Amino acid sequence: MFKKVLIANRGEIALRIVRALREMGVQSLVVYSEVDATTLAVREADEAVKIGPPPSAQSYLSMPAVLAAAVSRGADALHAGYGFLAENAEFARAVIHNGLAWIGPTPEVIELMGDKSAARQTMQQCGVPTIPGSAGTIHNLDEAVSFANLVGYPVLIKASAGGGGRGMREVFSPGELEAAFNSARSEALASFGNGDVYLEKLVARPRHIEIQVLADTHGNALHLWERDCSIQRRHQKLLEEAPSPALSPELREQMGEAALAAVRATGYVNAGTVEFLLDEEGNFYFMEMNTRIQVEHPVTEQITLTDLVKEQIGIAAGEPISFLDRAPFSPQGHAIEMRINAEDFEKSFMPSPGTITALEWPGGPGVRVDSHLYVGYTVPPHYDSLVAKLIVWGATRSEALARARRALAELRIEGIKTTVGFHQKLLDIEAFVKGEARTDFLEKYL
Repeated sequence: MFKKVLIANRGEIALRIVRALREMGVQSLVVYSEVDATTLAVREADEAVKIGPPPSAQSYLSMPAVLAAAVSRGADALHAGYGFLAENAEFARAVIHNGLAWIGPTPEVIELMGDKSAARQTMQQCGVPTIPGSAGTIHNLDEAVSFANLVGYPVLIKASAGGGGRGMREVFSPGELEAAFNSARSEALASFGNGDVYLEKLVARPRHIEIQVLADTHGNALHLWERDCSIQRRHQKLLEEAPSPALSPELREQMGEAALAAVRATGYVNAGTVEFLLDEEGNFYFMEMNTRIQVEHPVTEQITLTDLVKEQIGIAAGEPISFLDRAPFSPQGHAIEMRINAEDFEKSFMPSPGTITALEWPGGPGVRVDSHLYVGYTVPPHYDSLVAKLIVWGATRSEALARARRALAELRIEGIKTTVGFHQKLLDIEAFVKGEARTDFLEKYL
């Protein structure tokens, strides 16, 4: 096992990794920007190194600064969490080149699955259903017009090198294509340093279903069932649940096997997520693979009684998956994660940085909070607005919903605006209670 792991991230995920390492008896080394000097991750880590000013490009995205901290402090492995450098193949190679273990899949797999058009071609070759799409990068507007005319509108423009909804545009008619194409390329270039895009047929009113996978260096690979991530705003997830209320046992098994086919086809090792779109007829299509831990991993942990971060670290250290003696197993109960963002949802989810003046976390059976907040902490304006994840578990979906309502009522955060009120409204919508959410749910009901 490793002796010291550098955590190249911030906020709740950095704290989450610090806690996992402490339980494993491994030293933690956190890097931080000037504005993050007082975060809980910095406080709780065994060591912490300041690497730059607040802008991400000069701190958390600065590969030389992160690597210098790792080498100078004697780290023997690096965990990048999610976001920032977590899916950067160049960074993963540099980590390995400097003699550290990379806690994640190989740089080659990150590169392959990070190129969305190449990933789709790989899935086609191994028999995983894919959405009709362009053969590769669309280089100009004429190519985009030709493809859209071939498959018919609506179409979806997607960045080849990224995710999270950035560089993505829906196009419903020929007159919208040019502006959407230029806008998607510009946003992709600004977000990922790569303006390449590809096109695919737009699946109308899908559910967003993702399968958690784990694979180790001993040839073991398994899936840990699905998460339903259909509650989204502008392709950004707001609430996730596991298992999905939409899947039959047969469909669940089919999607799990498709995810494992992706693992085998790519030689994937460590934790990853294979994302699918599920249409209204029950057909599913590969969307992308995230080569890292997901924000919503806690709902999978709750229904499988696992610790995915510990598994990531163990696999990177050469250990087999720790719970093979329990696999395969069925999902236990139902879990829901509500993302608490520093945003004013009544003002179009406008960011709301500021200082926390009062804070009370909910408790009781089946309630978990992953957060880096404390009274007196100032939420900076420089980073993602996620400040907490409220996770609830129940023996049934109905019990999980009841606990979610109760936990939200107990939660008190003052000093900033948050999305707590949004979740309270969402949980009272009859269609959501019935499990009928699709990716257009917010536009339809809120």
